[in-house]
Amino acid sequence: MGNLTLREPNNGGEAGFTLIELLVVMLILGVLAAVALPSFFDQVDKGHDAKAKEAAHDVQVTMESCSTENNGKYTNCAKAQLLKLEPALNGLPTFTASSAESGSGYTISVKAKTTEHTFEIKRKATGVVEYPCSPKATGGCPASKSWK
Repeated sequence: MGNLTLREPNNGGEAGFTLIELLVVMLILGVLAAVALPSFFDQVDKGHDAKAKEAAHDVQVTMESCSTENNGKYTNCAKAQLLKLEPALNGLPTFTASSAESGSGYTISVKAKTTEHTFEIKRKATGVVEYPCSPKATGGCPASKSWK
């Protein structure tokens, strides 16, 4: 076997990364951010939509309680009356509640905080309940006719 010589470390030279190596790392980080950030923001929007749906359900439960106190009619169940029955509704996203003139149905509408998506609950006089939302196929509003 021949003589094996070890090279001395280059103590006098500069050590570090080359510009190309740094650019490659920055490119990789940029690609990861471009993939992850839109997904993150979409999840935040869906969270706001979910909160609006929950608020619509809370208003619906209060509307049914109001009806129980009014012999099964929804005519005296305007937003002000609902807030008296359930003060916790004050902390919810913006909502509207209106009853049909016959008092046998109602419409609840809640707008999500940041997405401006609208989620509704419509109870017809026949007792059929619908859950429309808009705009369709965005955020928490599916392409189908119902969000529930």
